[in-house]
Amino acid sequence: MASVNLYSTKIGEIKRFLDSFFNEPNNIYDKLYWSKKYNNPIEIVDIIGGFIDNNYKYEIGMWISLDPGILINVTDENADLIIRYLFERFPY
Repeated sequence: MASVNLYSTKIGEIKRFLDSFFNEPNNIYDKLYWSKKYNNPIEIVDIIGGFIDNNYKYEIGMWISLDPGILINVTDENADLIIRYLFERFPY
């Protein structure tokens, strides 16, 4: 099971990102951390793309986990490689 983890030091920043990404309001205004698990790791490609395309607008960071106990920091420099890796490792 894969997971996406967002963190911020600015209250309301994760909420702003998630509201724009999911196009629906959520109730996590005061949270500085958000996590979601995905049964299909390919599903995290969309949120990685949304994060990278808009990360200049938000003061948030993203970490993903594809294997238990291993976290990968998603950055401008490695996002494309991570997405390619996901499609190679989980082709279906």
